[in-house]
Amino acid sequence: MTAIDPADLRAALDAGQTRLRGLLPDLTWDALRAPSALPGWTRGHVLTHIEGVGLALARQARYALRGKLIEVYDGGRATRDAAIEAGHGRSAPQLAAALGSALDEIEASWSAVGPADWDRPVSYRDGTLLIAGLAWWRELEIHTADALLGPGTDDWSPDLCAHLIDQLSARIPDGVRLTLTTADGALQWTSGSGRPVAVQGRLTDLAAWLAGRIPIHPLTGDPLPELGSWP
Repeated sequence: MTAIDPADLRAALDAGQTRLRGLLPDLTWDALRAPSALPGWTRGHVLTHIEGVGLALARQARYALRGKLIEVYDGGRATRDAAIEAGHGRSAPQLAAALGSALDEIEASWSAVGPADWDRPVSYRDGTLLIAGLAWWRELEIHTADALLGPGTDDWSPDLCAHLIDQLSARIPDGVRLTLTTADGALQWTSGSGRPVAVQGRLTDLAAWLAGRIPIHPLTGDPLPELGSWP
């Protein structure tokens, strides 16, 4: 698995949060009610989820810095789902203001993490602050693309794509040895064991497919294996 330098992660979070913040002034009622890339969810659902998961993971950081562990969501998944249902119908000014305030808190929480803090334990997956920070990076970038407000999977950085491919290789089904190769042949990943399956395409499209999103450009290797659940 490719190691992520915490300084690079911090820079990536700053860039992603700034990008998302830049989308807020142009939100309208109609835009929020329009479908997102996720079946059954509007853009309002997606942005409300980003708000909630961002605050939840930022809370992991705040408590870790105090030497304490805390649940990701008070009340677990049910509370998370209820908050999305309660919040997705807000007006554009209300949702933009709430997400902007959440980003303020998120940015402050992660900015407080020092170079020596990334190995502090968190309750998220019984991991560390680095694991939680990487989770926020994935949630931020994937769902910003899901919102269909401009930035898409084609804008994902090479570092993010490599991280997603490493992280999501757990979705490869049993009995399949999957080799992913970028279209120019410069990068290749092989995971799993069993029947060999080769898939080739642009780096962003390989990452999008493993993340359960529709690639912008076609992948070779039809039929593609059916991926397992999100790890």
